[in-house]
Amino acid sequence: MQLTVVEIADIVGGRLEGDERVTLTGAAVIETAGATDITYIDNPRFLKKIGDTRAGALILPDDFSGEAPCPVVRTPYPKLGFARVLAVFYPDKPGRLGVDPRANIGEGAVLGQEVSVGAFVSVGNRASLGDRVCLHPGVSIGDDVVIGDDTTIYPNVTILERCSIGCRVKIHAGSVIGSDGFGFVPNGDSYFKIKHTGTVQIDDDVEIGANNAIDRGSFGRTHLCRGVKTDNLVHVAHNVIVGEDTLLVAQVGIAGSVSIGRHAILAGQAGIGQHITIGDNAIVGPQAGLSKSIGEGAVYSGTLAMPHRLWMRVQGVLRHLPALKKKIDNLEKRLRPEGEDH
Repeated sequence: MQLTVVEIADIVGGRLEGDERVTLTGAAVIETAGATDITYIDNPRFLKKIGDTRAGALILPDDFSGEAPCPVVRTPYPKLGFARVLAVFYPDKPGRLGVDPRANIGEGAVLGQEVSVGAFVSVGNRASLGDRVCLHPGVSIGDDVVIGDDTTIYPNVTILERCSIGCRVKIHAGSVIGSDGFGFVPNGDSYFKIKHTGTVQIDDDVEIGANNAIDRGSFGRTHLCRGVKTDNLVHVAHNVIVGEDTLLVAQVGIAGSVSIGRHAILAGQAGIGQHITIGDNAIVGPQAGLSKSIGEGAVYSGTLAMPHRLWMRVQGVLRHLPALKKKIDNLEKRLRPEGEDH
């Protein structure tokens, strides 16, 4: 594919400065970009590298005031513009249209137009696939599952019975949607399994990373709302609600019946206790263990989660603890009456 810098400016929604005749065939980071590549800078610290770049064109912030050795596209959001250009240069590879003869299609299943069903895919009875759905090899779709238009399911994903997947969803390799939640009741010295009769609902424009486990509700549903993005190795337990455009980073674990608001961020390895609420725009830091509800816009950090500012103060004190202990020991020794034992 070839794009002129004029076409790239249109894609980015930016303002072009420089030679309009330049044509590009790819995109790369500033350190490796060549004469036919476009790159971007959105951090002022890296603007000094502009003179050294061999890129054919640059996407830069609106307020950049220096000189560049190549055409420049100015935009308020260079990284977003670069991402849009990447999507054009390197589009998702479509699956092979049609149903592979090695796939198994259940009774009463409904397949939309221009679907791609790969080898060794299993589609359950009465399942419904929308238009342009792509199921990569090894996908397993349970009975009565509904999948919306333009959704892509990557290899070896399992979507169990009665789950609902929206439009333009991506589910990456190895994820399991609709497995039973972790529910057992004590029965003497053993445990008796609680039957999970609920479902999972995944709304439009959600992207789920590789090797996620999204459990079905005990009753009712586990619900990932529109625009949610999850990293690899995320676990969402039964009856969790994840609000619109929330991010769940790698190895996040969310216990049952948690409610998370819109635009929240749960950083890597955060652990969320059961039956709590996280407000809109809240942030839970990496490895934080959250055991109580937090409100809108709250920022919590630390393995034992606490308000972020308090956690920062605690971190500042920790490195002084050995010296403080020595001082306290010396004070106790001086104040101790003569002859008194420890």
